[in-house]
Amino acid sequence: MKASNVPLTTQGRPWPSGPPPWIMRQTWRELLFAHWPVRPEALRPYVPSVFPLDTWEGEAWLGIVPFRVSGARVRLLPPIPGMSAFPELNVRTYITLNGKPGVYFFSLDAANALVVTMARLLYRSPYRFAAMNVSRGDSGAVLYASRLPGKESIRFEASYRPVSEVYHAEPGSLEHWLTERYCLYTLSARREPLRCDIDHPPWPLRKAEAEIVHNTMAAGLGLLLPPDPPPLLHYAEVQHVSIWPLVKADR
Repeated sequence: MKASNVPLTTQGRPWPSGPPPWIMRQTWRELLFAHWPVRPEALRPYVPSVFPLDTWEGEAWLGIVPFRVSGARVRLLPPIPGMSAFPELNVRTYITLNGKPGVYFFSLDAANALVVTMARLLYRSPYRFAAMNVSRGDSGAVLYASRLPGKESIRFEASYRPVSEVYHAEPGSLEHWLTERYCLYTLSARREPLRCDIDHPPWPLRKAEAEIVHNTMAAGLGLLLPPDPPPLLHYAEVQHVSIWPLVKADR
């Protein structure tokens, strides 16, 4: 199914999307959720004080999410060659403001300089250009590598694959709390909270395994994420997403 033909859905989301019409659609592919529990006090200095930090049983969570974007297009326009497909890698945690659970990004890396520039302007998000490569290994595992030019110490390299059938996370479970979030938060130039609604069907999750060779994506937060205990891993082969413009977070 093409992203441009995917109808909007409110199934599972805790509030209606909008009210303005969506302005962008994308398909996310070969996505890995890798999550680590982190002491809230370790993340609090890096999240603006206006945003309450979410915790699960006393722990905040840091997510590293590699995937590929395809079929990206602006409303009323077809996909633009050279801008519609690219790898992306984000580092994130979770907050709730005015009863709306969402995502706060520490960084978003993409392998397309024009997309990075536009996203920084339109969504006030910390996008960075990165050298990235995504392929499939002989076993079918996704081989994912990313590094920041000029900052070789910040890199991510891993292979990952699904190891279960598709399922939807149960409401009230940790994996539902981590993945079923329908907005992102950022700040205006005046340091006022802004929200961007995102709509998609419930995540078609699969359990996953990964071999993470290099991971210094959280180094800017003063965190080195150890291999033990291993992260909580989930995989999604494909997800269709609709994206709204930024609005004041009190709407």
